Amino acid sequence: MLENTEIILDNISFAYKQRNILENVNLEIQKGEFASIVGPNGGGKTTLLKLILGLIKPDRGKIRIFNKSPDKVRNKIGYMPQYAHLDMNFPASVMDVVLMGRLNKKNLWFSRKDRAKAMESIEQIGMTSFTTTGFNELSGGQKQRILIARALCSSPDILLLDEPTANVDSKTEENLLSILKKLNKKITILLVSHDLGFVSKYVKSVICVNLNVVIHPTTLVNGELIKNIYRGDLKMVRHDHRCSDEGHSHD
Repeated sequence: MLENTEIILDNISFAYKQRNILENVNLEIQKGEFASIVGPNGGGKTTLLKLILGLIKPDRGKIRIFNKSPDKVRNKIGYMPQYAHLDMNFPASVMDVVLMGRLNKKNLWFSRKDRAKAMESIEQIGMTSFTTTGFNELSGGQKQRILIARALCSSPDILLLDEPTANVDSKTEENLLSILKKLNKKITILLVSHDLGFVSKYVKSVICVNLNVVIHPTTLVNGELIKNIYRGDLKMVRHDHRCSDEGHSHD
């Protein structure tokens, strides 16, 4: 394993209910990468994140994170799941939500160090004045920031984000991506996004997922390349090259 290679997927395949989700996937992610994961609904984007996290195991192939199996280094990976899959109405403050990122099997109580790290994470995403605010009182964009802070609270070396800019306006999306770009100076970041045109000015490369996986430098990605990779399954629907999925199934 090369010193700067943090994630290796070696000939990975995964099926769910006899339907192939990913096939023969080979992928290497270097330290300091900032990549967007794109592809049609059901193409395997979320599955790819869960395999890296070790939440599910491949049917074939090997995954190494820092040259170890994913379950051995999960504490080094921060994860923000899809916004739509979370219950946003539970009665908890911003600090309570961020502290959840410090929970582990060995320690179910929060120390002074845990609270200090939670505050540091809240400061990183520019939400210090909201520490005692109820989470369900926040706007959609503010909730997204706090969920990123929760993922940061474990002091990860890798940050995985599943559609962190979903359901927010373009200004909020720009603010979130600017925060992530600053964090990328210290952390490797992979984020699932439907808005390729918008994120491409922030990320270094694009990981295209649709059963197979192809990675491209951002500079080489254009509408024609996307259409070729996905055999026409994706289409460019906005004049600024926003990338939109067809269909409404989930990975």
